[in-house]
Amino acid sequence: MKAGLKHLLYDYLIEIGMMENTARYVNMLALFFAMIVLIWIVDLIMWKLLRIVSSNIAARSKTDFDDFLVANKTPRYMAHIFPLLLALELIPIVFNDFQYAENVAAKVINIMGVILTLRIVRSILNTFRDYFKTLPRFKDKPIDSYIQVFMIFAWVIGAMTAFAIITGASVWKFVTALGAASAVLLLIFKDTILGFVASIQVSINDMVRIGDWITFKKYGADGDVMEINLATVKVRNFDKTITTIPTYALISDSFQNWRGMEESGGRRIKRSLIIKMDSIKYLTDEEVEQLKKIQLIGAYLKGRQKKIQTYNTEKQIDKTLAINGRNLTNIGVFRKYVETYTQQHTAINKEMTIMARQLQPSPQGIPIEIYAFSSDKRWQNYEYIMADIFDHLLAAVPFFGLELFELPTSISLKQASN
Repeated sequence: MKAGLKHLLYDYLIEIGMMENTARYVNMLALFFAMIVLIWIVDLIMWKLLRIVSSNIAARSKTDFDDFLVANKTPRYMAHIFPLLLALELIPIVFNDFQYAENVAAKVINIMGVILTLRIVRSILNTFRDYFKTLPRFKDKPIDSYIQVFMIFAWVIGAMTAFAIITGASVWKFVTALGAASAVLLLIFKDTILGFVASIQVSINDMVRIGDWITFKKYGADGDVMEINLATVKVRNFDKTITTIPTYALISDSFQNWRGMEESGGRRIKRSLIIKMDSIKYLTDEEVEQLKKIQLIGAYLKGRQKKIQTYNTEKQIDKTLAINGRNLTNIGVFRKYVETYTQQHTAINKEMTIMARQLQPSPQGIPIEIYAFSSDKRWQNYEYIMADIFDHLLAAVPFFGLELFELPTSISLKQASN
């Protein structure tokens, strides 16, 4: 009988304990959902208030900085700070009898705080980036690279802080463990480290700016620099394709930056006409008289011919052979004509080098090269100027008894065989 009463009493106590535990769980869940609703309401209210305040400030302010803050959602992220602080205060109340759940919830909230801090930092940095790009002084600087470097360090610190929150270990112990694995980290982040060093050198040495026209044959890049990031440089080619170049390649390989040309007084013209050697000859007096009709070199030929005749007379040169003494050649007169025509061309910069020079003979002939600078540096106009000059010179070559080199075609070979 006594054993039966003890058994009933034991079962009754167990049932009461289970009911009390059930009530505690229900109470905890009710408080938890109430906390979630309260946090959501507070977050919504804070966001509405900060949005109104930030919009009014941005509308009244003369600077664009606050506009970029709003555009990068900085007020929105900052509105989450108050709900997180409220959650930290309410967690001990909600999980009063559940120590393990309280610890887990506190860690989750702290980790969310770390993530929120990183987002706020990133939005502020993006705001500075957008604002600096509106300033002429910083418009061509690789600001994206510096922001990416800073964010890498920020994410590393955030990850270490989150690890310390989860494990309860000291951050310094985690740093010590990273030191032991530094060789592996260096291997993993090799490109990032190289890009970081390269971006600093590129900026300090002013090697490349955003908007520069660069030619990088190794990577097939020929166009304007769009972005300079930590790891890559984006180039929009003239055919509208985009080439991505590793940032460290700018200091390890050779490339061509056309900024010097764009900042100078002209764009260089350096092109040759190849003259057939068998068309070169001494000019007779009759041929010189005929060439004097060309206005650009008429005065030159008169003066030059007089000097040559005076020299030959004084030296008693036997002119029965043209090779004796001084003579005018058709290629020399043509070279003078090329130089004079280039000098008087309205699209050529007269303050920069203007030269028509004879290059080393080749199996094809003798190149007569024009070396000058066009006043207009725009690509389309530059090509037009250069074509205009050479259109005239190509047509002028036969007037001097010269011929241009040209590889034989199938038609010319058939005609020669006949």
